[in-house]
Amino acid sequence: MRYAVDADIARAATLDPRFYRDAQAHERALERVFARSWQWLGRLDAVRTPGSLQPFTLLPGSLDEPLLLARDEAGTLHCLSNVCTHRGNLLVREACSASRIRCAYHGRRFDLAGRMTFMPEFEGVHGFPSAADDLPRVAFHEWGGHGFASLDPAASFDELIAGAREGFDGTPLDAMTHDPSRDREFEIAAHWALYVENYLEGLHIPFVHASLDAELDSSAYTTGIHRYANVQVARDRSGAVAARYWWIFPNLMLNFYPWGVSVNLVLPEGMARTRVLFRAFVSDPSKLGRGAGAGLDRVEAEDEAIVLAVQRGVRSRLYRGGRYSTSREQGVHHFHRLLGEFLEP
Repeated sequence: MRYAVDADIARAATLDPRFYRDAQAHERALERVFARSWQWLGRLDAVRTPGSLQPFTLLPGSLDEPLLLARDEAGTLHCLSNVCTHRGNLLVREACSASRIRCAYHGRRFDLAGRMTFMPEFEGVHGFPSAADDLPRVAFHEWGGHGFASLDPAASFDELIAGAREGFDGTPLDAMTHDPSRDREFEIAAHWALYVENYLEGLHIPFVHASLDAELDSSAYTTGIHRYANVQVARDRSGAVAARYWWIFPNLMLNFYPWGVSVNLVLPEGMARTRVLFRAFVSDPSKLGRGAGAGLDRVEAEDEAIVLAVQRGVRSRLYRGGRYSTSREQGVHHFHRLLGEFLEP
């Protein structure tokens, strides 16, 4: 299977539909796309103080990589492997505070920067200890009070979000208030890329989202392309910006509304199983419930219904792929081009 997509959107054809139903293609995407991209971890409130330890799994259900956030006594936050370098035991099982990391299996100890400091009964072992006995460090970046990690980053974090920073020209992300009452999680029996594709174009809005379409001026809908991100700008019928939909490769969405930001994370849990997280951060509560940022549960239900229908359709033996609208599907074309870049040998 070839993954490359023509750079000329007017000539390009969409991805080979086998991508959505081939098990090897799915595994290839996990290793070549998700393991090499930056993944959003959420707010870092749980690891603000020295000695804080927060275990987590990077992309549960797909990469399933056990990691650990640890803030040392100097206040530096480290992202480490949560697997003991002796025999592979999980080190920290739940959030806690400690001055060191100790393996409960054979007593190996590490400091909060991941350096091995003690191991019983290892006298006489040649070449011990070595750097291989320290906990592997994982690429980590903090932005606006939120954490991002990557197992093997294909680009720097700054390259990834170049352009997307402009979305925060108003209230910075770390000044917004998390509103758990607006958080949502959805399970969809569809390929993760189909959900992303649906997000990346406004062409479907008049046909799928009647209430949202009533708020927007479809003739003023635009898409801007950056290296690893793109943004859709939707305007209301008065000409004011109603929403900015930022997508960061491969699976992060930052939806800017007058009231704040809805952060969406798309998690592949199988070839035809996807979990989507919604997290709301509010800057102006007085604007909640109005405009394009209102009725998000309804819009999500409509999106899920159409994505499920497409999931069934792309599995058809008669479907060969399609073409792109040059005016409305630049974001989908950009996504497919990046997939080709990461997936091609």
